[in-house]
Amino acid sequence: MCKKSVLLLLVITAVALSGCYHAKVSTGLTPSAEIHELPFAAGWIYGLVPPSEVRAAQHCTSGVAIVETRLSFLNQLVSGITFGIFTPMHIKVTCASSRADLSIPDYGSGNLLVERNASDEQIQSVFSTAGELTAVTGNPVFVEFY
Repeated sequence: MCKKSVLLLLVITAVALSGCYHAKVSTGLTPSAEIHELPFAAGWIYGLVPPSEVRAAQHCTSGVAIVETRLSFLNQLVSGITFGIFTPMHIKVTCASSRADLSIPDYGSGNLLVERNASDEQIQSVFSTAGELTAVTGNPVFVEFY
């Protein structure tokens, strides 16, 4: 009976330790091939004190597309050996591909300016004119408050 209990305990422990925690956050941006990894980001007390902030802006000039965190078998083994005091985590940051350049509109080509203190009627008139210009030219018209 004792051998069966020990065997059952070993099987339960092996199954519990074989799984890996994994979380993935996607920002919606298109991922690039540029990836930065921290295989042993230091967390403490079973992850209650998380690893320090990843400064992805230094590496990803076009922004971040995906952030993944996981506890690999090795991370969990180290956590178990230290009784959860030190809990390393694997962090993977995938940079976004370069974005389209949004140029500043050319105000000499039919774009409209509105004073910040304009009345409601003046604002409605400008937006109405912008709609008419768009319909006639087929091009977008930018309205900017100054």
